[in-house]
Amino acid sequence: MRIWLYILLAGGFAAGAADLEKLRDLEDRAGLERRIAELASNADKAPNDASAHYRLALASSYLAEISLELRDKSAAEQAAKTGIKAAERAVALKPDNAEYYRVLGTLCGQVIPANVLLGMSYGNRAQEAIEKAIALDPKSFEAYLARGIGNYYKPSMFGGGPELALPDIRRAIELDPKSAEAYLWLGLTERKLHQNTEARAAFAKSLELNPNRIWTKQQLDKTPAQ
Repeated sequence: MRIWLYILLAGGFAAGAADLEKLRDLEDRAGLERRIAELASNADKAPNDASAHYRLALASSYLAEISLELRDKSAAEQAAKTGIKAAERAVALKPDNAEYYRVLGTLCGQVIPANVLLGMSYGNRAQEAIEKAIALDPKSFEAYLARGIGNYYKPSMFGGGPELALPDIRRAIELDPKSAEAYLWLGLTERKLHQNTEARAAFAKSLELNPNRIWTKQQLDKTPAQ
């Protein structure tokens, strides 16, 4: 009986995560805001349920992501900070969960392009959380991708840059060759390195894996053929 209950709960969680991804792919900010309100209410009712706080953190991360895509830095910063609180609670409840550290690191990293004045403090927190995620689960493609994205945004003068981002993004693809997100960020990084032909191929592969991602379509359209 307990096994079947676990399967049902796991299936429900996977469906919920897929629903959040769909809203992110379509850049449905209003839809994500509604889901975040629901998830925040659920987390308030279950203060000791790490998964409830994680789901709130994940949804907030997606909202911060599309807010940055839509160039609304204020909304991105607010969403990221909301998510950080939830992720910190999830980590405190289950400090051995790599994914909880991964989403915490991602959220801290999302504050930086939204508000560069907070780059130093949040950058260190992001790096520490992602490194912890990789230490706990060296085969987490999400963690390597998160570290690559962090280096993509981090200026070279502070120890980042696209050259440092590439190895982690390629490692993420090795771990999960069907990750549309990893190919998306591979394309963004290659374009930043002026490798437009390679970037277009990566965007096309990302769209093959996930045709619904609006931002990927936009990046392919704006990347020159040469």
